[in-house]
Amino acid sequence: MSGSAPSNGSAAEPIFVVTEGDGPLVISVPHSGTHLPPEVAARLRPEVRDLPDTDWFVPRLYEFHDALGASMIRATHSRYLVDLNRPPDGALLYPGRRETSVCPTETFDGEPLYRNGEAPDATEVEARLRRYWKPYHQALREMLDRRLARHGYCFLWDAHSIRSSVPALFEGRLPDLNVGTADGRSCLPRTIALVRECLSSQTRYTSVIDGRFKGGYITRHYGEPARGIEAVQLEMAQSAYLHEERLPRFDAPTAAPMIALLRNLLARLIGSRPGG
Repeated sequence: MSGSAPSNGSAAEPIFVVTEGDGPLVISVPHSGTHLPPEVAARLRPEVRDLPDTDWFVPRLYEFHDALGASMIRATHSRYLVDLNRPPDGALLYPGRRETSVCPTETFDGEPLYRNGEAPDATEVEARLRRYWKPYHQALREMLDRRLARHGYCFLWDAHSIRSSVPALFEGRLPDLNVGTADGRSCLPRTIALVRECLSSQTRYTSVIDGRFKGGYITRHYGEPARGIEAVQLEMAQSAYLHEERLPRFDAPTAAPMIALLRNLLARLIGSRPGG
């Protein structure tokens, strides 16, 4: 079943798209959207209108989700409009480190997004939270609650990607696969052990758990293992599945090994619980 929230978005583009499966896994893709309302796009500096901080093609990496009975929610709008993986109150995820806000005003590289004097003010930020942020999170919460009611437990996989090198955010190059579990608080130890074993059993990609990326708002907020909801974030270095360019293009042969790994990992995750 597919669905959306057309009453909150423009007539041409829903805020998000939902595909419902019968299994215990929900995949959230909050940063792959590229749509911007024309009135917002017109205020951006021409140099950033190609949306360089997009999580390019992440939904295509998880197209197998329906075969696993998994559900997916993916945002259609750009993170430059509102960042669905940031706290609505502006609280920092990584105190002491530079990070972008819930309604960003600069790129990951520190370039200003808006023309002089055209950044959103507090009133506009609140309006964006009401129109875009809250409906996504309401839909995600309802999806998790349905899975929890059906199975007695559920998994939330928060799917992301980022350029392998962003000097303004981190030193050097990222590992290919950056798993975040909020330092073990968002999921059970056996889930972390399963993910670690699956990633360490292959040699194509480098990986780390709770390194530079420990999970954003979605992982930290929804991960309640004591209640039966386990949440894991995966931040992929884009060099692991595409050729990094200012405007990347999806390359199926390059992405194929990554897709196979993700499918195997998530299938094992689903199968790790009774009835999976």
